[in-house]
Amino acid sequence: MHESMQVHEAQSILQWYLAAGVDICVEDAPVNRFIAERASPVGANSSPLPAQKNVSPQLVAAPPAAIARARELADAATTLEQLREAVLHFDGCSLKKTAHKTVFADGNPQADIMLIGEAPGAEEDRQGIPFCGSSGKLLDAMFTAIGLPREKFYISNSIFWRPPGNRTPTPEEIAICRPFVEKHVALIKPRAVVLIGACATRALLETDTGITRLRGKTYSYQNAYLDAPVTAFAMFHPSFLLRQPAQKRLAWHDLLAIEAFLG
Repeated sequence: MHESMQVHEAQSILQWYLAAGVDICVEDAPVNRFIAERASPVGANSSPLPAQKNVSPQLVAAPPAAIARARELADAATTLEQLREAVLHFDGCSLKKTAHKTVFADGNPQADIMLIGEAPGAEEDRQGIPFCGSSGKLLDAMFTAIGLPREKFYISNSIFWRPPGNRTPTPEEIAICRPFVEKHVALIKPRAVVLIGACATRALLETDTGITRLRGKTYSYQNAYLDAPVTAFAMFHPSFLLRQPAQKRLAWHDLLAIEAFLG
């Protein structure tokens, strides 16, 4: 009976870690840090390790070779299927090593509107479909409210692999994936691009301005593959709206602006 309770308690702890986003090991074997600390204490004759400096992620440059390879593959893709295959076989982004699946896109590639989010979450990583978890359900409900169910829009992300623990993608990871995202937009040829959340907005508009100040306006989005600029909108991410439901009224205004633009 006691052993059964211990097993149940261990399972509960593992479930709690999984819900918190702790779902990968960063080393090949677990390390008991308490034993490691007791085995090598900082004594009177030893010096503590120097303090580590915090490095801003904005100062970390993406590997030029990885970006160049992504650009080369994006240049060569002339169809959506070719781009999908290029992303599936690309190994230049370290996120792919910890992700279960590559999450490319969903929806209607012939649609007038293309949504671009941040990065896959846990459920998206399991199913290989963007916005299929709780945030996706809210997003679908939001766009269905203006007559755009998922079969009437196309949706992807600015990152194709889930960051461990659902952390925010780094500028390095965004820079590596950007050539694929730019070619993605050019192949879809949407009338409008909707950037979902702060990360996607900063990635495509290449700005440090916060999403609260960026939403509610229209932008002219251009990249090397587009023949002409595309109108872009910025919106709160549905995961933010789930945490801050009072902001849904602003999201509704953004949806109405998108509806009016599409006519």
